[in-house]
Amino acid sequence: MKILVSAYTCEPGCGSEEGVGWNMALAVAKYHETWVLTRTIFRDPIEAELIRHPVPNLHFIYFDPLNWTEDWRNKQGAVQLHYYLWQIQAYFVARPLYQQIGFDLVHHVTYVKFWSPSFLSLLPVPFIWGPVGGGEQAPKPFWSDFSLRGKVYETLRDLAQRLGEQDPFTRITAQRSVLAQGTTEETAQRLFKLGAKNVGVLSQIGLSQSEIASLEQCAMAENSPLRFISMGRLLHWKGYHLAVRAFARADLSDAEYWLLGDGAERQRLQALAEELGVASQVKFWGNLPREQSMDRLEECHVLVHPSLHDSGGLTCLEGMAAGRPVICLDLGGPATQVTAETGIKVSASDPEQAVQGLAEAMIRLAGDPELRVRLGQAGQKRVKAIYDWQVKAEVWHQIYQEVLQD
Repeated sequence: MKILVSAYTCEPGCGSEEGVGWNMALAVAKYHETWVLTRTIFRDPIEAELIRHPVPNLHFIYFDPLNWTEDWRNKQGAVQLHYYLWQIQAYFVARPLYQQIGFDLVHHVTYVKFWSPSFLSLLPVPFIWGPVGGGEQAPKPFWSDFSLRGKVYETLRDLAQRLGEQDPFTRITAQRSVLAQGTTEETAQRLFKLGAKNVGVLSQIGLSQSEIASLEQCAMAENSPLRFISMGRLLHWKGYHLAVRAFARADLSDAEYWLLGDGAERQRLQALAEELGVASQVKFWGNLPREQSMDRLEECHVLVHPSLHDSGGLTCLEGMAAGRPVICLDLGGPATQVTAETGIKVSASDPEQAVQGLAEAMIRLAGDPELRVRLGQAGQKRVKAIYDWQVKAEVWHQIYQEVLQD
């Protein structure tokens, strides 16, 4: 088939949105002639990677609206405007390409967000939207723990989503899609409300076979204190304040809790650890290069990921691939990745109940080494069966065939 992929972010060797764009491009190109629309800032890393590892049937078209080539990724207001304008221009770039090439199918990949339109849906070609996410919300009872900055962030995020849902072009995108995939059930429900008729749930993230093989080498640490680890930006919605409180409540005097990453909540988290009397057991590593992060993971036994509204938790997959059991809240993307066979999902109706559940999970895993091993091994199997990008490539190949047969 001839497939047109829309990937606003697309960069080799990255996680997050950039990694989704790149790995989906490779996945599609495994079976089909593939053209990818993306930003000009990704040209150099993409071209360098294709020189090292050529993919003959993978073609990239780079552009930016109004020649705005700045890297807007850390400027939320600017990047949202840039993204919307880019989506408009994508249609005018793609239309002559369609007339020249005759695409069989168009697939929007990144951004992974449901509340902004893809104007490529206006092309006279079957259109697949997603997986897109963002429909997940931090339950209201948890807002009481947020700083003023956190509450403002959540309010603005909710407002942006609601405004986006009222955009007629967002509704047209949903209505014209032959398939709309949500990263979670919460997002899938919002896609239905937008008018999408064929909606599924599918994770947008995965790991390459080389990443899986590397993570499998993380042998479980022995003859050391039991260590819990969290990896990610220290932001209010990541829920690390809940994990620190749970660790203190678990009262595991011979255990440690490591946090890798940095962010606006670091000082509050350090103050919380002091207040709860566990500062000597809670270690803040800050931002580390990936290789050093994986070294720290190898020294730990359990991954804790208490996020309140992740569309997909790449950290959970990395922990599972490394053979670590995962403790997470029963919310969002992590709740779809982690099962009773690979970790412990904690109900999240309110902060007190969540903290108690996290503490009980920590105590249970601390006291049962065999359970840690069993859950970790099951996690490795699950990653290989579902989240290997080669497996996901086969899944998408099958989806494309089914879409075009209908």
